Amino acid sequence: MTDPALELLRERPDLAELAAFPFDFDIGRAYHVEDVHLASGASLEPVAGDDTGGTYFVCADGAVLYASSEGDAVLVGGSVTEALEILIGLPSYCEGIAPGLDEAALLAEVGAADEEARESFAPELDTQRAALLNGLGLPARSLVELNAMMHAAARRTEPDHLLLNSAELCAYRLLDEDAREPLREVVLAPGRAALERMRSGGPASWTEAGADPVLRAGVLRAAQYDRRADDLPLLRFLLEREDAERTEWFEERRLAAVLVALHGRAEDVPLVRSAPGGCASDDPAGVVAWAREEDAKRYGPDPATESEFTWIGLARRQGRIEHARVALIRMLDDTGPDGERLRALSRALEDLGDYGQAARAQFHLASLQDTSWDRAAETYALARVERLKGDLAAARKALGRARVAVGLGDGPAPDETVSEWHRRGLGRQITEQHLELVLAAVEAGDHTLARETMAHAKLLLKTIAGRFRSSLSELSTRAKWAVAALPRT
Repeated sequence: MTDPALELLRERPDLAELAAFPFDFDIGRAYHVEDVHLASGASLEPVAGDDTGGTYFVCADGAVLYASSEGDAVLVGGSVTEALEILIGLPSYCEGIAPGLDEAALLAEVGAADEEARESFAPELDTQRAALLNGLGLPARSLVELNAMMHAAARRTEPDHLLLNSAELCAYRLLDEDAREPLREVVLAPGRAALERMRSGGPASWTEAGADPVLRAGVLRAAQYDRRADDLPLLRFLLEREDAERTEWFEERRLAAVLVALHGRAEDVPLVRSAPGGCASDDPAGVVAWAREEDAKRYGPDPATESEFTWIGLARRQGRIEHARVALIRMLDDTGPDGERLRALSRALEDLGDYGQAARAQFHLASLQDTSWDRAAETYALARVERLKGDLAAARKALGRARVAVGLGDGPAPDETVSEWHRRGLGRQITEQHLELVLAAVEAGDHTLARETMAHAKLLLKTIAGRFRSSLSELSTRAKWAVAALPRT
């Protein structure tokens, strides 16, 4: 549905001219300096620009995202109508207006900026503002209300409106960094609220937390950072629930055991010892010493020291997929030549299904490898995510690099680290990715790539150990038949 204010601008050249000058919302500049898209994959339509090369986009939910030509972006309104209200009342030349200012402070700041505008480029500013508001049918809101609307919009930028450079997949900076709520605060909020309900003594709240492993994880994290002596009964309850369910999330069971053990009660020793990686001692003093050591090494009372991957994992479990995606992309943008961190980011992004960002992380990781084994291992993984992304040509290139690394292609001779690659799992993994690429190429209609990759796969199948060849028999049969069914050229 078209926004009424935007429709009026498109129908009324006189109003469009006023919006363009002096309020810098020019529908004649509806293009951006580079290709961009939202990380969420939602639609994005450029509708106006400003005289600095910035662009206003309408998102699928109707919100208006402003992107500067310098790589910054922020939501400026929940709709074009709302954005125009703000831009007319608080024009772009009113820079750095802080949230929460009272009417007097706003009048002083905006008044000074307006006066400078009248003197330098817009002597008819007041008449133009009134004419545009009237022509668009917009109310004359107070500066306090407009300021609140502006900052509320900025706070909604992430996670759903993260803007990416389409060529490099790097994220635009948030124009107002103060508008970003730390991920840990977002994911800890449900657990903190549930912890307070449990502390108040309501049995329903204990039942609620006991039945929901994701909520329990949040409660345990909240209790980790807000430790109270009288929390022992609820901590015991949470540990018992973790121990009874034995979910895949071993970290929560260990954390619950540590928090219980820190209270130093002899009757809790058997419960603490039952946790995975728990204390082997049956002496209460030894259990407390173990808990203090684990707490210092793994946990601690300060959430700021926790790995960002902890909050990303909890966000995913809570269903906050876009929160997790934004955090991972921001981390990737800030990561230098750190192989361990790049590997973790690549795997986390792949698990999230963001194969484009996973490939970006994996490409940088592969470029850091020094040994032939590591180059082969990371380039076959790169081929996997490139294929999943849909870039079969990039997957082909990555598999070529993997073959070179193990000595099956034209390139530098491999080092001794891969002398037994065909007898180990690496051989199976490289071969498997060739077969998967064959099937993907057939499905995509790229017959040349399918036949070429199948030729490499056949050589690999002859080279790798028999047990690996057997484990890939079903996949290799499918690939062979798929190629055999292709029309002759």
